[in-house]
Amino acid sequence: MFVRDVMTTNIITIPSSTSIAEARRIMEFHRLRRLPVVDKSKLVGIVSRDGLDRVGPSKLTTFSMHEISYLLGKITVKDVMVKNLFTVPPDATVEEAVAIAQEKQVGAVLVTENDRLVGIATTNDFFYKIANPVLGIGRSGDRIVVRRCGGAAEVAKVLQAVDRLGAEVVSMFSIPRPETGVQDLTLHLGEGDPSVVIEELKKLGYEVESRTR
Repeated sequence: MFVRDVMTTNIITIPSSTSIAEARRIMEFHRLRRLPVVDKSKLVGIVSRDGLDRVGPSKLTTFSMHEISYLLGKITVKDVMVKNLFTVPPDATVEEAVAIAQEKQVGAVLVTENDRLVGIATTNDFFYKIANPVLGIGRSGDRIVVRRCGGAAEVAKVLQAVDRLGAEVVSMFSIPRPETGVQDLTLHLGEGDPSVVIEELKKLGYEVESRTR
């Protein structure tokens, strides 16, 4: 999967001349946590809600509330925006984008093409468009875990058994158990009685358990 498949393209941006007070109003109105800063079609920075919230206490503590309100209307995002940006092209893989976000400890990846901002992929985008479908969140059915089943031959054997029973596999993934490092296979099954599948897999010698979705 590529970044273009998960990124948000309807992006709200602001120029660097926008006041901090106005940037806050825009974020609150649109329920956003960050705003890319674009001047003359060029991406020049990004501001976050947390970053704007830190401006008041850190720089304006000696002023009255009236003076603070006045100054926040005068200080622009150019003075507080993050300029050291990390961008990816739309044809970057999701794995690359997530790795960059984790390495740089940022909550969003800016997507550029030909030096123009074309999208933004946030933590929510990765969760809702990738993690949720893989984990089957929001889908009906049941989840079972097949212990010590990470090899291709073992996975194929399990899937053949599930197919013989006519059960639907909504999603599946293999992940190592934290305490042992041994791979377990998790299957999200569609509507039906999961006990039938569990019993069949146990007959084949697997350790299987039902898991709350």
